[in-house]
Amino acid sequence: MPRSYAIAAAGILALAAALRFATLGAQSFWLDEAVTAQVVTRDLGGVFSSVWHGESTPPLYYVLAWLWVKPFGNGEVGLRALSAFLGTLTVAVAFGLGGRMGGRRAALLAGLLAACSPLLVWYSQEARAYALLVLLGSLSVLLALRAVDVPTHGRLLLWGAAAALGLASHYFAVFLVVPEAVWLAARLGWRRAGWALAPPMAMAAVLAPLALHQDGDDRAAFIRASSLRLRTGQIGKQWLIGYDAPSERLLAVVAGLLVLSGLVLLVIELRRSAPQRVGGPRVVALMSGLVALAVLAPLVLAVLGADDVLTRNVLGALVPGLCVVGAGYAVGRGAGLLAAGALCRVWLVAVIGVAGDPAMQRDDWRDAAHAIGPAAAPRAVVVTPGSGRIPAEHYLPGAKVAAPMAPPVAEIDLLGIARRSPGDTPVPPRPQDVAPPARGFVLAARIEKPTYTVLRFMAPAPARLSSGTLAAHGLGGVPAVVLVQG
Repeated sequence: MPRSYAIAAAGILALAAALRFATLGAQSFWLDEAVTAQVVTRDLGGVFSSVWHGESTPPLYYVLAWLWVKPFGNGEVGLRALSAFLGTLTVAVAFGLGGRMGGRRAALLAGLLAACSPLLVWYSQEARAYALLVLLGSLSVLLALRAVDVPTHGRLLLWGAAAALGLASHYFAVFLVVPEAVWLAARLGWRRAGWALAPPMAMAAVLAPLALHQDGDDRAAFIRASSLRLRTGQIGKQWLIGYDAPSERLLAVVAGLLVLSGLVLLVIELRRSAPQRVGGPRVVALMSGLVALAVLAPLVLAVLGADDVLTRNVLGALVPGLCVVGAGYAVGRGAGLLAAGALCRVWLVAVIGVAGDPAMQRDDWRDAAHAIGPAAAPRAVVVTPGSGRIPAEHYLPGAKVAAPMAPPVAEIDLLGIARRSPGDTPVPPRPQDVAPPARGFVLAARIEKPTYTVLRFMAPAPARLSSGTLAAHGLGGVPAVVLVQG
C-alpha cells in the first residue's frame, strides 16, 4: 500500500485506541458490568452456569473475558480493556469494508467514522458483549464479500467461522448472518456455499437450547417497559450522537444533517455509475440493504410480538452503515471531506464531553461506595433501586444481602442512585425530611452528588432490625435491597 495511506491508517487506529483506552477507568461499573465482573471470577463451569441461569446472551464474550482477566484483572480498566481492544480492531475491519465500497479514500473515511462514533466508543468501554458483536458482525460482512469475490474453500470457511462466532456472541447477529448466508447461496449455489453455511448452522443448533431457556424466563422483559415507538426513535438518535452529549439536541441535528449530506452525495454518484460485478456501487447497494434489513427485521418481529428492540441490540449493523456514509463522503471529494471532518469534530465534542461529565456517564456506584466509606462497625446499607445489589456488593467489600432479621447495627446508610433513561438528565432522590429508619438513630451526614444521594444515620448502641423495616426506608419510592457489612 502507498506510504501515505499506511501512515493515515495508522494515525486513525491510534486515534481509535486513544479514545477507547485513555478513559477506561473514568466511570464506575454499572449494573450489567458489575454482573460481568462477578461472573468472570468464577471457574469456567461457573461461567457457563451463570450464562444459563442469569444472562440473556450466548457465552462467547464471557469465556473470552474469563481468559482476559487472568492477566489483566477484573477492575474497570482491566476488564473493559478487552472491549477497547475489540473496538480498535473493528476500525481495522472498517478500513476493509470501506475499501470495498470506494477505494482507499473511502477506506480511510470509513475507519475515521468508526474511530470517532460516540456509540462505538461507548460500547468499546463497556464490559459486555456488544463490542464483540460489532467486530464479528462487521468481519462477517467483509468475509462474505471476499468469499463471493474468490469463492475458495478457505474463504468460505473463514466466513462460516466468523458467522458462527458472531452468533455465539449475541443472538441479534442472526440479522446479519442470515441475509449474508442467503446472498452467498444465491451467488454461489447452495451446494458450493455449504462449506460456509455449515459452521453457523452447527452453532445455531448448539445454542438453540440455551436461547429457548433464556427466552422462557423472559429476561429481557425490561425492554418492553418503554414503548416500541420510543425505542425505534432512539435508535437513529443514538446512532448519530450516542446516549448523551453536551447540547445533545443541537449536536444530534448537526450530525444528522452531515450524515444526510454523505448519503445524498452517494446517491448522486450511484445514479451515474453502472453496477459492477462485486465492488463499488454494487457493494454500496448491498451494504445499504443489509443495514436496513438488520434494523427493520427486528422491528417487524417486535410488531408481531417478539419485541427485543433496543439500540445496543442492533449495534452490529452500525459499522456497515458508517462505511456507506464514508463512501458517500469519498465520492463527494472536497465537499465530502469537509462534511466528514465536521462530523468527526461533532463526535469528538460528544465523546470528550461525556468523558468529563459524570451526569452523562454510567451510574456511579463506585463514587457512592467511596462516599459511604469503609465500615468502622457493623452497619446496614439500604440500596435503591434494589437492582443495584450487585454493583453495591462489588464496591462495598464484604457486603451481603441481609437475612430477614438483620444483625445488630449502629449505622444505617440510605443510598439512592438516580433513575434515568438514555439521554435524560439524572435525577437522584433528594428527600427533604426523612424520618430515622429506627428508634435511637439520628441523621449524621447527608451527601448529595449529581447521580446519587447518601443519608447516614447513627445510633449510640447497636440495634437489631428486620430487613423489611429497613427496606421500607429506601430512597426514591422503589423497592430497595438491604446489605450488611461487618
